[in-house]
Amino acid sequence: MFGYAARRSATALTLLLASTGLGSLPAAAMQPRESSPLSEYEPAESLEGNFLSAYIAGASKDTAAAASYYREAVKGDPRNAELLERAFVSLLADGAMTDAFRAAERLATRESSNGLAQLALGVRQLKAGQYGPARQSFGRSGRGAAADLTGTLLTAWAYAGAGDGKRAYETLNRLRGERYFNVFRDYHAGLIASVIGDRAEAERKLKAAYDADHNTLRIVDGYARFEAGIGRTDLAIDAYSEFEKVMPRHPLVVDALDKLKAGKPLSPLIASAQEGAAEVLYGLGSAGSTQGDELPAVVYLRLALYLAPDHAVGRLTLADALDRMKQVERSNEAYAQIPASSPLKLNADIQIGLNLEQLGRGDEALQHLDTVLKANPDNVDVISALGNVQRARKKFTEATETYTRAINLIEPGREANNWTLFYFRGTAYERAGEWQKAEADLKKALNLVPPTQPNAKAQVLNYLAYSWVDRNMNIDDSFTMLKQAVDLSPRDGMIIDSLGWAYFRLGRWDDAVRELEKAVELKPGDPTINDHLGDAYWRTGRRLEGKFQWQHAKDLNPEPEELAKINAKLKDGLPEPDKPTATAENPPAQDPAQTVPAPVAAPHNAENPELPKGAPAPSEPPGAADKKPGK
Repeated sequence: MFGYAARRSATALTLLLASTGLGSLPAAAMQPRESSPLSEYEPAESLEGNFLSAYIAGASKDTAAAASYYREAVKGDPRNAELLERAFVSLLADGAMTDAFRAAERLATRESSNGLAQLALGVRQLKAGQYGPARQSFGRSGRGAAADLTGTLLTAWAYAGAGDGKRAYETLNRLRGERYFNVFRDYHAGLIASVIGDRAEAERKLKAAYDADHNTLRIVDGYARFEAGIGRTDLAIDAYSEFEKVMPRHPLVVDALDKLKAGKPLSPLIASAQEGAAEVLYGLGSAGSTQGDELPAVVYLRLALYLAPDHAVGRLTLADALDRMKQVERSNEAYAQIPASSPLKLNADIQIGLNLEQLGRGDEALQHLDTVLKANPDNVDVISALGNVQRARKKFTEATETYTRAINLIEPGREANNWTLFYFRGTAYERAGEWQKAEADLKKALNLVPPTQPNAKAQVLNYLAYSWVDRNMNIDDSFTMLKQAVDLSPRDGMIIDSLGWAYFRLGRWDDAVRELEKAVELKPGDPTINDHLGDAYWRTGRRLEGKFQWQHAKDLNPEPEELAKINAKLKDGLPEPDKPTATAENPPAQDPAQTVPAPVAAPHNAENPELPKGAPAPSEPPGAADKKPGK
């Protein structure tokens, strides 16, 4: 959320946990609660069994099971400091706060320098209004620039809670150096000044933070709400309107603008020291979540929600992290606990429906979204979500009708903000066998997708070009588009597969093998890519390898119609190929000395993270990776 400094803090917590042997324990966040019922897990009969079960649960990102088994393991060896620390982290990540604080007390008694335990105890003390002890705990919560950022901000809020604004300001003024340290400092100094009633200092600091970063929602929201609160509604409207240009139709911004234009007041963003400290922890957790630092992000978010259970953005961030960790049921539990009064509640209800589909509960998903739609009949997002579930359930004709209903509600001049509707409707038309309509929608989506979303553009290019190649049409244009898609998203296995398959359809078997091998390396678990590679191997005479790839594709649970084709190839191989189409990309045979080398996708670098797949899941619009907070 807050950029470099926040990412540094999340990384620092990662290193702290890794130094105690906990960095390898994946943690999933769930709905905040004081303690979690763990009776559903049957403990093993031995210390070793409980430890192994906890380890496996952690590897599966099942923090509830990990917490349960580590708890049992600690009972079997209560003097084992490493077991106790693992149990503490898993309990904290799972939201079992009472048990986590108990473990933190034991850890802090054994080792007063345990930074995470001191941080947790300080948060508990601050919530209870024990501001002096909280400051002492925060002072022992770690060393280094990143730890200083966290400890300093929380200490300042503890002073504010005690009514000592002067000491709070002095504490914050110690933060110097990195640009985002300064943004953090000014933002929280402004919030503290607002809470203690220092209007002049609040305005000065919040304005400084806003001027330094007016693309981060929390900073914009805090500044605008303060200006609205002192009667400067025009400045608040201007701030929100400028943010709308960066992220159109954000529910919090839409709600705030509607209230301001209707003459209604806005409540302050932060009203107490507890909420202020939660804002610190939320910011750090949000930054860690977007950077893939799952364990520290979950820890920060758990502590934030312990302090401020109604922090709707924090709870949404927690649920979103769970979505990305494939902990879908836990995610829905978090979405369900977003307060009904929050503008984010509708988004949460939509995501619950999409997640129900992912869980294989499609009928329940449709029923849930129908209920949401009845309460919001003209909401484009709800209608689009319903279309996504219909598309996922292969009700393609119904999906096209639903998307059309959403498209008809788009305001004039707002099509570019809703380009995904044309993309999704185009894919549904294509699956329904209405290619002319599909092609028109995919071309329109390609024209509408903004240049600020290169990954999204790559995916639209990929879908349209692949569809052409698969129909043996517009081959030259397809190659041009696929090369552009590869340039935009060179680590996307689905796009590399499309390029390889285009070579295959032209009879350029060696070029196809080269690209498809890269695609399989990038997405080894995709049955279609493995099937394509098997075909290419077969055509180059590597028939044993071809059958191996087909068998592997079969083992990866392909679609039923594809499974039948794979079984046929395993039995009889491929038929003799037809003569490939002659095109500018695939000219008739010529003198080898004049042959132009085939375009090559960039080699795969295993150290670079994999980008989103070419065709998005029903709940994930293409180019989701382009939507990074603060950009």
